[in-house]
Amino acid sequence: MRKSSRWKVFAAAAAAAVSMAACSGSADKPAETEAAETAAEVEAAAPTEEETAAETGEAESEEQEKSAQGVLMMATTTSTDNTGLLDYLQPLFLEETGIDLQWTAVGTGDAIQKGMDGEVDIVLVHSKAKEEEFVASGFGVERFQVMYNDFIIIGPKDGPVAVTDDIESVFKQVKDEELTFVSRGDNSGTHNKETGIWDKLGITDYESNPNYVSAGAGMGDTINMTDEKGGYCLTDRGTWLAKKADYPDMDIICEGDANLLNQYGVIAVNPEKYPDLNNEAANTFIEWICSPEVQELIGKFGVEEYGEPLFFPNADQQ
Repeated sequence: MRKSSRWKVFAAAAAAAVSMAACSGSADKPAETEAAETAAEVEAAAPTEEETAAETGEAESEEQEKSAQGVLMMATTTSTDNTGLLDYLQPLFLEETGIDLQWTAVGTGDAIQKGMDGEVDIVLVHSKAKEEEFVASGFGVERFQVMYNDFIIIGPKDGPVAVTDDIESVFKQVKDEELTFVSRGDNSGTHNKETGIWDKLGITDYESNPNYVSAGAGMGDTINMTDEKGGYCLTDRGTWLAKKADYPDMDIICEGDANLLNQYGVIAVNPEKYPDLNNEAANTFIEWICSPEVQELIGKFGVEEYGEPLFFPNADQQ
């Protein structure tokens, strides 16, 4: 924030000096003489026209620099939207940079596709393999990790699956007993994590389960469908914490498995592919969200309301 203008300081000093001179005289000089001398001293201390013009120009330059960066278009995951994280960060980013962050929340696959199509300036997603492929193909400039949380399995409190930290045992039981499982089914980071676990188990026919449901929807809608069907689903912890008050019959069934880490990365879309993109604003956002000050804010987000953070910052571990 800019310091007070010298004109304000000058005006205050002038008012005080003239007032003092008018209200008191000295034994040697008439009050009128003292007032005139004081006014002359104050006038000499006033900023020159050149200094004033320079200060005004500096302020205008700062505002022009902010407004020139305009709007930043982002494609991101439903979890950063559903948790309220971006609603929390957006006004802070606007205040500090003058850039208006706007976003579309979809699955990671769709978010990256929007970047490949040049529809957005930047992507904030959570599927590392797809992110690295996005950069390697020349559509993304460089990947920066921002934060992480973890995936969990949620389901009915009194359901057949016992609480565990072994995600593989849960998936095997779902398949063997043909339990209801609601998948995102939308090529999102969450969906990719789920299919990766099936692949790791060597189970390729999981969709043959008659109670396997492909929602083709975002995380919030998938959780709602899971509750309605009394089934199980994989979700990121942040979205569950933000939504769980609405689902008193459901709880976390599996958490803590090393396979459930959920890392988020941010990537500017390559301006060499799309020269009209707002790459300057994208780079400003990356620097801003990876800064120690904003990383600290991310780490505190959700603590007051949910008793624990929804995301853990780790931009310093690049």
